[in-house]
Amino acid sequence: MAEEIENKVSEDVQEDKPTASDAVETPVKEEAETSTEKKEESVEKADVKEEKTESTEKADTETPDDMEAPVTPVASKRKGRGGRHVPVGIAYIKATFNNTLVSITDTHGGVVSWSSGGKAGFKGSRKSTAFAATLIAQDAARQAVIRGMHEVEVRVQGAGSGRESAVRGLQSSGLNISVIKDVTTIAHNGCRARKRRRV
Repeated sequence: MAEEIENKVSEDVQEDKPTASDAVETPVKEEAETSTEKKEESVEKADVKEEKTESTEKADTETPDDMEAPVTPVASKRKGRGGRHVPVGIAYIKATFNNTLVSITDTHGGVVSWSSGGKAGFKGSRKSTAFAATLIAQDAARQAVIRGMHEVEVRVQGAGSGRESAVRGLQSSGLNISVIKDVTTIAHNGCRARKRRRV
C-alpha cells in the first residue's frame, strides 16, 4: 500500500515538471492570449463609443411632445438670408464728414439691413459725397424691402453732406417715410472740443 502511494506521488511530480519545450510554449501562448484580449477590448470600446454617438444624435433630433422649445425675444433672433417679415422699421442715417452709414432696424432695434460707402463700392473722399449717400440709402432700402418692410421712421445724425440725399434715396426705393428726426448730439460744454481744422 505504501509503495502504491509513493508510485502515484512520483508520477504526479513527474507530470508537474515542465519540460524545455513547455517552457518555451507557455510565454508565447500567454502573449498571444493577452494580445487577442486587448484587441477584443478595443473593438468593444469602439462599439460602445459608436452607440453613444448614435444615441446622442437621436436625442438631439428627437424631442418629446411634452417638452417645448424655449421662447426667445424677437430682437435677439439671428436674421438669416431668408429673414422674417418686418413691415415697419427705423432707418438710422449717420452722415459724417468722411462717410455715410445707413442701417435699417425693426422696432426693437434688431438690424434688418445696412450699407455704407465702402460696401457701395466707393473709396477715399468719394465716400462722403451726396451721390454716394443716395446709392448707400437705396442699397439698404432694397434689402429691407425684400424682407417685407414698407414704412420707416428716419433718424438722422451728423452734419455730413449726405444727410438729405440719403433720405431721398430711401424714399426713391419704395419706402414710405412716416417721421424724420434729427438726433445729432449737441454738447452743452461737456467734453473738450476737438482742435479746429486748418483749411
